[in-house]
Amino acid sequence: MAPGTGIYLIWQLDMKPQKYGQNKFTPAGVIPLVALFLIMLSGSCENDIQKINSITSAGNLPDAAGKNFESIYSDSSHVKVRIVGKEIRQFNNSKRPYVEFPSGLTAYFYDDSLNIESIIKANYVIYYKEESLWEAKNDVEARNLKTGEQLNTEHLFWDEEKKIVYSNTYSRIVNKDGTFYGQEGFEANQDFTWWRLKEPKGTFVVKDEK
Repeated sequence: MAPGTGIYLIWQLDMKPQKYGQNKFTPAGVIPLVALFLIMLSGSCENDIQKINSITSAGNLPDAAGKNFESIYSDSSHVKVRIVGKEIRQFNNSKRPYVEFPSGLTAYFYDDSLNIESIIKANYVIYYKEESLWEAKNDVEARNLKTGEQLNTEHLFWDEEKKIVYSNTYSRIVNKDGTFYGQEGFEANQDFTWWRLKEPKGTFVVKDEK
């Protein structure tokens, strides 16, 4: 990692009033005990240990969880991306370690003058840590504030390393020239200053030369 490059995570939980920077997590070990206690209170005569183990399996539980977070990505001391969300869960022991954002998130991309250049938001997001790959689902929207372009799709990927955003599902892009559809998705750079539709169709605006 180059000097001055870093990822800064700011956490805040709603359990008690606290200041940013105080890292508090929901212990994963508490959840299995609660699940087991509820099973015991259910009054069921079924003694299915396998079922209990499946509910309390570490693979089904987050290693850490929190609410109301903010993450800032910087490059050479310059803020490039700011991500905010309502809920976060970390699964470090999964075969493919990931961070889940079940309530979605919003990502703000900044130019060199610290102006917001583009925004991406979605209702559900997963981040695969080892691959530096983001996967967004359900009402995904991306906007370039400088060009006025807007993209909508239901499934989108953001590759941090390659700095590209892409989708393999039906997508729509609206700009000053019209509305365009990618039947097989699209490809773009992360600030959406360049994009290409796959299997494109669209409605063009015809300018009156008179």
